[in-house]
Amino acid sequence: MERAAVEITRLDAVHGPRIATFATFLLRTEAVASSRIERHDASLADLAKASIGMRSGRDAQLTVAAARAVSRLVDAAGSGQIRLEDVLAAHAVLLREDPVDGPTAGRLRTVQNWIGGSDYSPRGAVHVPPPPELVPDLMDDLLAFANRDDLPAVAQAALVHAHFESVHPFPDGNGRVGRALIGAVWRRRGLTPTLVVPVASAMLADTEEYFARVNAYRDGYASQFVCYLADASVRAAREARASAENLARLPQAWRAEVRPRAGSAAAALLDALLDQPVLDADLAGRVTRASSTATYEALRRLTDLGILTRLNESVRNGVWGATEVLGEVDDLTRRLRESSGR
Repeated sequence: MERAAVEITRLDAVHGPRIATFATFLLRTEAVASSRIERHDASLADLAKASIGMRSGRDAQLTVAAARAVSRLVDAAGSGQIRLEDVLAAHAVLLREDPVDGPTAGRLRTVQNWIGGSDYSPRGAVHVPPPPELVPDLMDDLLAFANRDDLPAVAQAALVHAHFESVHPFPDGNGRVGRALIGAVWRRRGLTPTLVVPVASAMLADTEEYFARVNAYRDGYASQFVCYLADASVRAAREARASAENLARLPQAWRAEVRPRAGSAAAALLDALLDQPVLDADLAGRVTRASSTATYEALRRLTDLGILTRLNESVRNGVWGATEVLGEVDDLTRRLRESSGR
């Protein structure tokens, strides 16, 4: 736990101030991984379109909503308290646009649910959470624990997450909100004033172990999940540092390859790509402050060099993504999978 706390704090202290957009990158990475754990796996092109408000598939929309929900809950925890109203607000952000779960988004469940089994019966379920009438008091108890200061922050975050998943207070979205609570505990305790550690990426690298440790918690083996989260956090923080170094090198490498004229549209795009890795023609025009001809020529040139990737085939509504910036999300997850032995 001490090693995990050091790695988490070091990541935030060293790289939070160094790269202004690193917090956004890690937030996007965490949301993608947390959504993939729930089998919402959107394509790169769809995610990019959803991130700038263009029409996209449901999985991409849910992933973008997950990023907003994580941000909402973690930022609220910076006030020094994790409140039920903040948890409910994060859940509302996550699912309010969902055609099935939208009507109950932001409210504790009023029905019995279960994990596993079938849609019709809990027979064979892995876990049957408490009945709905107990959920409000159980959440009050859990949040009282989440707001304590007399135990190690890594252990506290682990127990908060595992217990939240056991209460399962919502009809859907419990996993994504529960993983956001890990970052919220660390923000409240002062470990991560700026960043969100991509611990969900470490969980995604071996979901079988993740689920097994949560289930073991329900059988009374709390220390297993504490140790699991400590190890996952160390690996996630170290690989996030590697991503920070990779991202920091990109602007100089891009400029060496493109050699843009000072003040040109290409130079303006390169300066913006870490902060805005997804562009449509309108946004690119606002970045370059150049004519549409000059902007499209710059987009074409950067695409030909592989710095940008065309993410759709639309002539009128083109979308481009910074190839290496977007790819770093999957690279981080790949490195974590390799480090886990999977």
